[in-house]
Amino acid sequence: MASDEANQAGNSGKDNPSEKELSERLRRLDERLGTIKAGEQAEAAKLRKQEGDPSAIGKAMRLSSEFVAGIVAGGLVGWVIDKFAGTSPWGLIIFLMLGFAAGLRNLLRASNMLGKTPGKQE
Repeated sequence: MASDEANQAGNSGKDNPSEKELSERLRRLDERLGTIKAGEQAEAAKLRKQEGDPSAIGKAMRLSSEFVAGIVAGGLVGWVIDKFAGTSPWGLIIFLMLGFAAGLRNLLRASNMLGKTPGKQE
């Protein structure tokens, strides 16, 4: 009750704000809220961008394993040829290079870069 009396006493000396003043205050508040909301949206977009794409990690793992598999397969074939033919270390060296080339080819094929021209977008 005491607070009601204080409010009445405080408001009795002031004029009530006009419709124009209230509209202006509402417009300014709306602008400030819009600015705050835009900032929050920008911050959320920044966080999403930093998180990364989980499918990109899977693709990177696939590409790296394709490359390594080509080199390992070439090395194993070269080692087996050297073991049976007695041409050590030439079979291993040659087939490691062939495995490297096969790994690069698999890498380009898997990343869909093989057969595309730089200026052409599909």
